[in-house]
Amino acid sequence: MNQFLQGCLVMACVVIGLLFLRFWKRTRDRLFAFFAMAFWLLGANWLALSMTRSDEANTSLYLVRLAAFVVILVGIADKNRTNRRRA
Repeated sequence: MNQFLQGCLVMACVVIGLLFLRFWKRTRDRLFAFFAMAFWLLGANWLALSMTRSDEANTSLYLVRLAAFVVILVGIADKNRTNRRRA
């Protein structure tokens, strides 16, 4: 049951990433591309977690999740910096 739910999370992250990619293609707003990358990283994290038997707290998979959140923060900072240039 646990692997099934993790598979659902992987699928959801991939689909959300594809939706953000579609929004990026339509608007060319780089924030959407950053969010797509972040969700794909989170999906890769869930996939790797479902493949391992070790406890989540003892793995280095936190670094993948950390990278996803850093990508989101960089995207937000980039969006704010771009808005300041236009003003």
